[in-house]
Amino acid sequence: MRKLKLQMNITVDSFVARPNGELDWMKLEDWDDEVNNCVNELIDSSDIILMGRKMTDEFANYWTKAVENPESPEYEFAKKMLDTPKVVFTKTLNESPWANTMLAKGDLVEEVNRLKNQTGKDILVYGGADFVSSLIKENLIDEYNFFIIPTAIGRGMTLFGKLEDKTLSLRLNRSQSYNCGIVVNTYLR
Repeated sequence: MRKLKLQMNITVDSFVARPNGELDWMKLEDWDDEVNNCVNELIDSSDIILMGRKMTDEFANYWTKAVENPESPEYEFAKKMLDTPKVVFTKTLNESPWANTMLAKGDLVEEVNRLKNQTGKDILVYGGADFVSSLIKENLIDEYNFFIIPTAIGRGMTLFGKLEDKTLSLRLNRSQSYNCGIVVNTYLR
C-alpha cells in the first residue's frame, strides 16, 4: 500500500499560516541546497500530489509562472510540480481548470484509501491547512514531514484543531537541521 506523506512548512510556534492564510513569513529564497534536496527527495518518492481546493489556485499559478522562465533557480522543481499528477479535493468544482489535475468529489476517507490502494509511488500532500486538518482528523496521513522555519508569528492557522477530543500519537523517525536554520522533523503514525 502506498503511503500518504505530508510536507508542510510550519513556524517554530506551530502555525502553518497567519490567521487569514498569509504566508509572508515563509521566505523560500532563504532555503539552501540541502533543504531543496530534501524537498526533491520527497517529490521524487511520489507520483501524485493531493491538495485541497482552496490552495490550488495559488499553487497552480505560482508554479506555472515559475516554469515560464528556464533561467529561474526554481525551473526544474516547477516542472516537477506541473508534471506530477494532482488530485484536488473539492465540493464546488465540476471540472478542473488546471492541467494534469483530477478532481475528487467523494468521501474523503474513501477517495484517499482508493488512491493509497493503487499501485505506484507514495502520495504527497501539500495542503492547505483546512484540508490537511481533515486528513489528520481521519488519521489518513502515514508520514508527517514538518519543515520548521525559524520564525514565530504569534497566532495563525494550525493543523491540529480538528482533533477535538482525539489524541494523535506520532513517533519521530528522523530529525535533520540545516545551515539555513530550517529543521525537518519526520514523524510516523
